[in-house]
Amino acid sequence: MELRGVLQRQPVMPGLRDAVAAAVLQIEQLVARGEDSTAAIEALNKTTGHSFEADHFRYYCGQPDQAALIEQASTPPPVRLPDITRDELIEVVRRILADPTDDWYVAAFDLNTVMPGASGLIFHPPSELANATAEAIVDAALAYRPIAL
Repeated sequence: MELRGVLQRQPVMPGLRDAVAAAVLQIEQLVARGEDSTAAIEALNKTTGHSFEADHFRYYCGQPDQAALIEQASTPPPVRLPDITRDELIEVVRRILADPTDDWYVAAFDLNTVMPGASGLIFHPPSELANATAEAIVDAALAYRPIAL
């Protein structure tokens, strides 16, 4: 199935990667020196549409390195679609299963389901979803109903 354009990773705009790299370097330096990086991070977020915080610029074990962060920041983030279809979600999950390192589609799946951390059904499935198809994963995510308090 072909996804709507808004559900596909968009290409990086020419020149944006260099501007983002310079901003990331500046923020890293501010964070490393313990200086206020709020304005620089807000400017980066406004430019890229992301929601980075100071902790994104401290590289801990398991976090993306500088090159990965620049790539992530340069790529437009996924959006929430109120009219996303089951078939579209299935295609998103198929893309995740084909490349589990593709964080963009993981974020798109989580963003477009009401189940908190729905991608956990892919990466840490309950026993009944071990080796499940994309259809079964999506059906489980869509079956989730929040508890009204």
